[in-house]
Amino acid sequence: MSPATTPPSEGRPSLAPPPGAAAPVRHPEAPAPGEPLGSHYDQCFGCGDRQPNGLHVATTAGEGVTVHAEFTVRPAHQGAPGLAHGGVLVAALDETLGALGWLLRTIAVTRRLESEFLLPVPVGTTLHLAARCTAVDGRKIFCTAEGRIGGADGPVAVRADALFIEVELDHFTRNGRPEEIQAAMADPDQTKVVRAFEVNP
Repeated sequence: MSPATTPPSEGRPSLAPPPGAAAPVRHPEAPAPGEPLGSHYDQCFGCGDRQPNGLHVATTAGEGVTVHAEFTVRPAHQGAPGLAHGGVLVAALDETLGALGWLLRTIAVTRRLESEFLLPVPVGTTLHLAARCTAVDGRKIFCTAEGRIGGADGPVAVRADALFIEVELDHFTRNGRPEEIQAAMADPDQTKVVRAFEVNP
């Protein structure tokens, strides 16, 4: 039984879209296929370029409501000697899934994510990630991702199914630590200000 078909426990939402959920629609102002999405916030652990031990996930817009990304496992990311930590791999999947918001032009956060580990991922490996939105139901966004080793067509090493929830901007400004919120809002580059709060951090 895949994570998407696992029955939810009480209080835990299903990862399977309900009957009647709509097919995702790419926003007309979404980045073009092949366009790099860049970092949404330079301090983000997943994609920030100013995080020395961050993942530095590099994401590109795909066709439809899909994205592609790459993440190279460095020594700081290991769990068992010479192998990527499982939590780091989940973070890379979550970062890639969160980038789908750029194509929907929706601010969303992870509500639930279930991962599956199929192959070990050694330090030095570049993980080729692909994510796609499968359905939208009101504020709920259903999506799936996988990470392959040895190339974009290599064997699947990790995968995840997820449910994201659309939120308003004040979700971040109300709940984030004031110092970081103020620093991000004060950036003279207004494009960076917008990007810092548009995608799940």
